[in-house]
Amino acid sequence: MAKFTFVGGIHPYDGKDLSKDKAITNLLPKGEVVYPLSQHIGAPAKALVAKGDKVLAGQKIAEGGAFVSAPIYASVSGTVKAIEPRRVVTGDMVMSIVLDNDAKYESVAYAPVVSVEDMSKEDIIFCIREAGIVGMGGAGFPTHVKLSPKEPEKIDYVIANCAECEPYLTSDYRRMLEEPEKLIGGLKIILRLFENAHGILAVEDNKPDCIDLLRKLTKDESQISVKALKTKYPQGAERQLIYAATGRKINSSMLPADAGCVVNNVDTIVAVYRAIAEGHPLTERIVTVTGDAIADPRNFRVPIGTSYSELIEAAGGFKEQPEKVICGGPMMGFAMFEWNVPTTKTSTALLALTRDEVSAMEPGPCINCGRCVEVCPGRVIPSRLADYAEHFDEEAFLKNDGMECCECGCCSFICPAKRPLTQEIKAMRKIQLAKRKK
Repeated sequence: MAKFTFVGGIHPYDGKDLSKDKAITNLLPKGEVVYPLSQHIGAPAKALVAKGDKVLAGQKIAEGGAFVSAPIYASVSGTVKAIEPRRVVTGDMVMSIVLDNDAKYESVAYAPVVSVEDMSKEDIIFCIREAGIVGMGGAGFPTHVKLSPKEPEKIDYVIANCAECEPYLTSDYRRMLEEPEKLIGGLKIILRLFENAHGILAVEDNKPDCIDLLRKLTKDESQISVKALKTKYPQGAERQLIYAATGRKINSSMLPADAGCVVNNVDTIVAVYRAIAEGHPLTERIVTVTGDAIADPRNFRVPIGTSYSELIEAAGGFKEQPEKVICGGPMMGFAMFEWNVPTTKTSTALLALTRDEVSAMEPGPCINCGRCVEVCPGRVIPSRLADYAEHFDEEAFLKNDGMECCECGCCSFICPAKRPLTQEIKAMRKIQLAKRKK
């Protein structure tokens, strides 16, 4: 079996054995449901409801605030309790619609779907935009924008990111095993937008059952192929995935479309299928709740807006008090300081660990071993960039390609001196990106 990959990367303990064999379980929230109006890159959505309004599941409750924005739909039925700032996983206070869940889960009557064969490209893009679909792998970029490049005829590849390289996460794995037809169906819908494109289902080779199943289901699809990627972190990062699957390179100043590629996450592609083939807006997603502190690690189908505290409870709670709880995976996720915050369109996982190994580390001086350079997929010198960032030497940071860092965390993981390389570089990149926006 051919294995496609990139230069650099690491092999951390993947932790997937905790939840990979747990089938997706439906979770219905018990308490209030909170919908932050900013769940995506771009302008926040604008509320369409007011306090006291009764809403149904599937009802649009917020409209996209601009072209780069996305509407929000109620995932349960109930009464609008408030429209007010609420805490989100990052710790920020974000204006949110708070819904008092009536536990009836009454839904709107969805309009009859139109056959995709009878839809124009514009119709498909409109439906995706209207469904509120964004990148569900964590970035949250509105999908209708990503699928509207300036020159669609120059798109050669539509890549389904099935790598799921982040340790512990298994939601995409379960989705591929349990609903492969929706993944393939969604990819075929997206391919209708790009008449010259070929579809690639890019899967890491630690998921041989998914590779075999997807190959079996696409054996008669001349426009779709399945590629087995070498299992290595960060194989699922956009730049690394494009290179591994197509051999094409992009840098920080380019978009995937500049290399003739469009990349979408598994859950995003399934959401496209549900919007076009079933007429359903985005109201739910799959979330992995895992870690050695979780009593019963699981994969849940979660109505968006459900509190993380309810996910922890549904997974049996903590069998041991965790030292660290992370939103997302251990490499690119971020620590949470409270659990009573809402899931959003970009919520992939909750990871509870009994030991906080990072906090226990005592950083020492750089020993110039070069290991961070060996593993860096961006082909930069992390130790040097971290020094520039620490001393606020912006000119040197930019001159040495600091913006090419993808913040994957490989350098911090491998550093024998336990230096927080990624954190230093990330802070400087954030400053530079803010300056660019100005």
